[in-house]
Amino acid sequence: MSELIAQIWTPQVQFFAVSTIIFFVCLYALSVVWVARDAYARGCYWIPWTLVALIPLLGVIAYCLLRPSFYVEDSQAQDLAYELQKRQLMQYGSCPQCSQPINDTFIVCPYCATTLKHVCTQCEKPLDVSWKVCPYCATPCADNKSCASSNDAPDNSPDSVFENSNSGVE
Repeated sequence: MSELIAQIWTPQVQFFAVSTIIFFVCLYALSVVWVARDAYARGCYWIPWTLVALIPLLGVIAYCLLRPSFYVEDSQAQDLAYELQKRQLMQYGSCPQCSQPINDTFIVCPYCATTLKHVCTQCEKPLDVSWKVCPYCATPCADNKSCASSNDAPDNSPDSVFENSNSGVE
C-alpha cells in the first residue's frame, strides 16, 4: 500500500496539492479582508463582521446575506438628493386656503381662486397682499386692494374675465 502511495505521490502531485492549498488559503484571507473593508465602507461594525468572516465559507455567506444594502457614501448622497428636492419644493409655497402647492409668483390660487397677491395697475407687477406701496414703481396701494386703483383699470376677476369673453358671442 505504501508503494502505491509513493507512486501516486510524485513531486508533481505534491506541487499541485501545495499550490491548491496555498491558493485556497490566500482566497480565504482575501475574503476576510474584503468583508472587513466592505463592512467599514457600509458603515457597520467591521470588527465583529471580520470575526464572523473567519468562519470558513459560512462567515462570508452570512455577511453577504446580512450586510447593509447601501454604502455610507451612497446613503449620504441619497440624503443630499432628498434635501435638495425638499429645498426645490420649498420654492413653492402652499395656498393658505386649500394648502395645495403653488408657485411663489402666482397671483391667484389655481385650485380655489384665493387671491394670493395683488397686481399693481401702474407697472402690473405682483404685490404682496400686506404691502402699502408698490416696490417697483412706488405707487401707493389704496386700501390694500390694488395699487393706484382707478376706474380705467381692467377687472381681472374670474367672473369679469368670463363675462368679457362671452360678450362678443351672439
